[in-house]
Amino acid sequence: MLDAITGPADLRALRPDQLPGLAAEIRRFLVEAVSARGGHLGPNLGVVELTIALHRAFDSPTDRIVWDTGHQAYVHKLLTGRRAEFASLRTMGGLSGYPSRAESEHDVIENSHASVALGWALGLAEARRAGRGEGPAGRVVAVVGDGSLTGGVALEALNLAGHRKPNLVLVLNDNGRSYAPTVGGLAGHLGPLRLHPAYERLKHGIEGTLGRSPVLGSEMVEAAKRVKEGAKALVAPRTVFEDLGWQYAGPIDGHDFAALDRAMANAKRVDGPVLLHVITQKGRGYRPAEEHEEDNLHSLGAFDPATGRALPISGNGVGFTSVFADALLEQARDHPELVAISAAMIGPTGLKRLAAAMPERVYDVGIAEQCGVTMAAGMAMGGLRPVVAIYSTFLQRAYDQLLMDVCLHRVPVVLVLDRSGVTGEDGPSHHGVFDVSYLRTLPGLVIASPRDGDELRRAVATAIAHTEGPFAIRFPKGVTSAPAAAPAEPLAIGEWEVRAEGPQDGTGVLLVGLGGLQGACERALELLAAEGVEVTLVDPRFAKPLDARLPDLAGAHRLVVTVEDNVLAGGFGSAVAEALADARQLVPVLRLGVPDHFLPHGKRDKVLAELGLDGVGIAERVRKALQDLGA
Repeated sequence: MLDAITGPADLRALRPDQLPGLAAEIRRFLVEAVSARGGHLGPNLGVVELTIALHRAFDSPTDRIVWDTGHQAYVHKLLTGRRAEFASLRTMGGLSGYPSRAESEHDVIENSHASVALGWALGLAEARRAGRGEGPAGRVVAVVGDGSLTGGVALEALNLAGHRKPNLVLVLNDNGRSYAPTVGGLAGHLGPLRLHPAYERLKHGIEGTLGRSPVLGSEMVEAAKRVKEGAKALVAPRTVFEDLGWQYAGPIDGHDFAALDRAMANAKRVDGPVLLHVITQKGRGYRPAEEHEEDNLHSLGAFDPATGRALPISGNGVGFTSVFADALLEQARDHPELVAISAAMIGPTGLKRLAAAMPERVYDVGIAEQCGVTMAAGMAMGGLRPVVAIYSTFLQRAYDQLLMDVCLHRVPVVLVLDRSGVTGEDGPSHHGVFDVSYLRTLPGLVIASPRDGDELRRAVATAIAHTEGPFAIRFPKGVTSAPAAAPAEPLAIGEWEVRAEGPQDGTGVLLVGLGGLQGACERALELLAAEGVEVTLVDPRFAKPLDARLPDLAGAHRLVVTVEDNVLAGGFGSAVAEALADARQLVPVLRLGVPDHFLPHGKRDKVLAELGLDGVGIAERVRKALQDLGA
């Protein structure tokens, strides 16, 4: 049946008894497709029936379906005519792992950050109410996971929609998890609601009676409604959603087509905001995912579809995240005041090892980066030593808290930015290419950018020893050399390391490569040396502060070249150029980095090569700059 699905209209032509077979086909397809190149498997296995029911009930793209945390949109892509493109999933130029407006008119927003879909949907619904949308009859539907409702922006939109009351359907996809089990008071509120199937049976029985009855007088209708509400109160508490002004329906079995069809048909007939509370099972239909207790195979690389086990990765080395995990545990043993915070990503950010050894010292705040950073400021003020581990792309969400709560108060919070720089297959919303620019504007913040595992371990020790204010450590996704076994010696903050010294008589090139691009700079040095170009290679170790020796070091060279996988606007190269200008040091500066546009998805090395940030590209740009200077 999947071969015949070219768009949502084909779904509506199927008989109800055909739908379970289609769902089984989709699950087999997903396992095979994701096993080849990796991707988000567990979330999509859990929304197969839900997505089929959505596209049968609503007429996309006239009805706008907005996906929150778009990694759950693979089934949506399949059902909107993109089956063939799954052969190129998450490869450069191929199918995105998230909704993409460039791919299909059915993809409403470019979304892979959690908690924003309800705000988008509210805006679209208000535009339709104002006559600016695709027609007043069209519905707006937001599909939001229970984990995403832990985010502040989702709760803000939930509150405002209940007040404004636009025609809006919120499908709450409740599987009790984000990466890990959902935390917080709202999760506790949803839990008991899942335990009241009697309410669903009673409610449907009353509705069925009303539906079969002849036309009733108004008094009888009102009496029936009172009976219904009284029965509901007996078996389920009033929900917080109803208190906020929403009409609530649920819990609904998210794998029961009849229940989903009935709920969505009812929602379409109701004016105002409606919340459908749908219970799904993450990883459903694939035993390795169902039995994987940690994250139901949420996101993974290539794997064996028969077992769900990751395929071996060739090559030596250890992941940067793993090095950080060991370094943090090492510091925690020596510093009883050290605690760690993450936003629903204890495992991916490397905090799992500390949580296993010292669970009382690790805090999961849910998808609430802003609250987590401010909480860390309070912890630091109270005498603890908080380490906040968050992907670079997600720390952007807490910029105000970094500025006003952490830096203004100069509290010693340690920020650990995993996945800084070009990250790879997750695409434009996940590349951590903005952190140097947005962090270096913050007064009093130290920014370390280690090049390898040993330097990362030393940076962690330096951060914990630094008590004068906040400290950030950024490192890329990928593998590195294993760190030394000896105790980690702290780094001298702001002090650069000259790794290869060229002539200091104004004829050579000063090459300064930030963090994970030191390897590319080493290769560029080799290529240039073979051509007779002499290079001084420097590892700055820190994006802020800069080494006070910079003006003198730069003045001893013909050309200064900075290399970073951060955006050029306001990045490390800009900091170097500004420092030289302030010192009235007029040596030319060539800044190499990410241009002023969002980057596509693709493997990290290929994206860097496209940007000219590999060894060959760096050498070529240096060669051309020297030619332009007449050197």
